[in-house]
Amino acid sequence: MKDIKKQFPIFQNRQLIYLDSAATSQKPVMVLDAVRAYYESYNANIHRGLYPIAEQATKKVEEVRQKVAKFINARRPEEIIFTKSATEAVNLVMYTWGRENIDQGDIVVTTIMEHHSNFVPWQQLAKEKGAKFHVLDMDENSQISILNFQANINFKKTKIIAITYISNMLGTINPLKELIATVRKENPEIVVIVDAAQAVPHKPVDVQALDCDFLVFSGHKMLAETGIGVLYAKKELLEAMPPFLYGGDMIREVAIEKTTFAGLPNKFEAGTINIAGIVSLGAAIDFLNAIGMDRIQEHEKTLTKYCMEALQNVDGITVFGPRDLLARSGVVSFTIDGIHPHDAAQILGDMNICVRSGHHCTMPLHTRLGVPASTRASFYIYNDEQDIDAFISGIKKVKKIFQSK
Repeated sequence: MKDIKKQFPIFQNRQLIYLDSAATSQKPVMVLDAVRAYYESYNANIHRGLYPIAEQATKKVEEVRQKVAKFINARRPEEIIFTKSATEAVNLVMYTWGRENIDQGDIVVTTIMEHHSNFVPWQQLAKEKGAKFHVLDMDENSQISILNFQANINFKKTKIIAITYISNMLGTINPLKELIATVRKENPEIVVIVDAAQAVPHKPVDVQALDCDFLVFSGHKMLAETGIGVLYAKKELLEAMPPFLYGGDMIREVAIEKTTFAGLPNKFEAGTINIAGIVSLGAAIDFLNAIGMDRIQEHEKTLTKYCMEALQNVDGITVFGPRDLLARSGVVSFTIDGIHPHDAAQILGDMNICVRSGHHCTMPLHTRLGVPASTRASFYIYNDEQDIDAFISGIKKVKKIFQSK
């Protein structure tokens, strides 16, 4: 990944060690230029305008939809719905498919390692519908295992399984293809929704190979702007689901007596969607494809190995998540004996080393681990070994400061 950092303006002319890409990624010039070009050259609303710049904007949005479909190997572009975030995408599924299909006595399954965005909506739906909310625990390797699935799921009564591809706190890469294959074998009627917010930016993702029903991710974690997310769903499911929001651009015909809705994907994209965000997502995908997702994944594994080996040489550090690097992404969450994670992050921040502290929107997981919070470092394409060296040096300084008190 040599010289990639030079393509990110935020790193120029300043000493910044950014290790918080699991929260949001930095943006390269290529993405910023694409957004600027939209606003300066063809800023117009899409679909209805018959003048050239409106037609150009409409064409660009649909080109990006095709690009996203190809990036995750969806069957058809209309299976890609643009949302404002991965969180909204999960809620779209909960409010439309969930409310139509979950009944009293059904089982809704999720896991202990879910981000709140893929936990709370299903918890609340189960409460509303009188369904059972079942939370799967992880195994000794901090994974959701096939044995766990087989031993702890009532496949006959389960209607939906909501599962993360990669944990934003543990860094765990769940064996998703094998897990979904187990579900299909036991009960093909079960619907599987995948939170891929931490996966799509960091590794190749193939929705057809996974055979998931729904998959969500956000643009801002993969070099694009904030405010743009993606819902992938199998076409037959989208066609059967009611609209999420009502209003402009999701309408086919309106009369006083009734309204008919547009076809896919417009049916789920009411109002003016984030056109600039979509443009930025297309440029981000081009940037990532130019590097290669396999190469990105290998780079992050190299950095993770380097970081974990370095942390082993620092006394008083507890690292969470799989020890097996094959089951781990570029996320390292840890605690330091006797030092609160917020204090550690604050002192590191004073050194221009950007890490995250807190529960990382995974409070049930932290409760399961017996800690109130953790400090998290997360890596991406612009990071290198020098960043990790600075991070390790910073941790040692944090320890010295507290030892001197």
